[in-house]
Amino acid sequence: MPLSLPAGRPALVILREAFERSGVTRAAIDARLGLTADEFRVEGTLVCIGPIPEDDGMQDLIADLEDAGLTYFEDFFELTGNWPDWLSVFVMGRGDVA
Repeated sequence: MPLSLPAGRPALVILREAFERSGVTRAAIDARLGLTADEFRVEGTLVCIGPIPEDDGMQDLIADLEDAGLTYFEDFFELTGNWPDWLSVFVMGRGDVA
């Protein structure tokens, strides 16, 4: 099932397999960013974190993922939320299409 992304705030989409092998935990991300249950979602082959309220929070999270051996664009990608409120954006992994 596709994950919806809100306009106006950034989110990070991570390949689930890459997240699981990274050793980065949800608890560590929650502690850093203070996420709610709706701001950390897992669906199919993707993990979606966000919206992330602060630019520093996004940069810190990206640094944590890179320090854990993940590669930007290959393993995870930032979506800025820079689209109008009247547009709905949904993401899903290519392998999740039936």
